[in-house]
Amino acid sequence: MGSGKSTVGALLAERLGVPYRDTDADIVAAEGRAIADIFIEDGEPHFRALERDAVRAALAGHTGVLSLGGGAILDENSRALLAPHPVVYLSMDVEEAVKRVGLNTARPLLAVNPRRQWRELMDARRHLYTEVARAVVATDERTPEEVAQAVLDALELKDA
Repeated sequence: MGSGKSTVGALLAERLGVPYRDTDADIVAAEGRAIADIFIEDGEPHFRALERDAVRAALAGHTGVLSLGGGAILDENSRALLAPHPVVYLSMDVEEAVKRVGLNTARPLLAVNPRRQWRELMDARRHLYTEVARAVVATDERTPEEVAQAVLDALELKDA
């Protein structure tokens, strides 16, 4: 959350000359409501099912840069589908997250004691991110352009 995956993903797609897609945006468009509303109205299990379907559909039909929601890697099947792809984990620490999103915005998994919850989420997910990632790129104190260049370098890709 707040790592800049949507911003960096769009920059990467532009620099590589390929389409960009974001599974969170796919879910919002399909459902006609915000992710926070889906969590509140239907619960996290329902959202995760939508997310799993969005990841599967995007990986099957998209050939450019794809950004996934932070919890997409929780699903074992999604991780398996990601395995052959050049996945990059954009990492950051809690202080950077505070600077970027304040940890007080409409993020349903951070509703109470957001710093502690962010740390707990990252402790639970970090090994899954690194399991699927071909590269880890730190985003702390970097501009989106710097992160995009670091991703290109890490994957040994060239601009279009």
